[in-house]
Amino acid sequence: MIAQHPERDQILLENVLTALGNPLRLRIVRVLADAGERNCGTILGKEISKSTLTHHWRVLRDSGVIWQRPSGRENLLSLRREDLDARFPGLLNALLNALEPTTTPPA
Repeated sequence: MIAQHPERDQILLENVLTALGNPLRLRIVRVLADAGERNCGTILGKEISKSTLTHHWRVLRDSGVIWQRPSGRENLLSLRREDLDARFPGLLNALLNALEPTTTPPA
């Protein structure tokens, strides 16, 4: 794993809400919730620059919303559902239920 992941008890509600306060990051969370672990290059397609995506991955990772792990020359991303549900019961489900489902690019 990458060192910047907070431990479960270090995940703070204000950091999670700040991270999820961006529409693009909400889209990323929806894709990960629907599709499970994904290669970082396949989550949103090619319409967004790599530097922009890298920034959003960092915000989500550092806030405790996603896991990011190296796999060869790329990174795999997954939602920290178990940790978020343990820290803030019902928050992730309420958020995902409020969002419209998304179509994910093919794996």
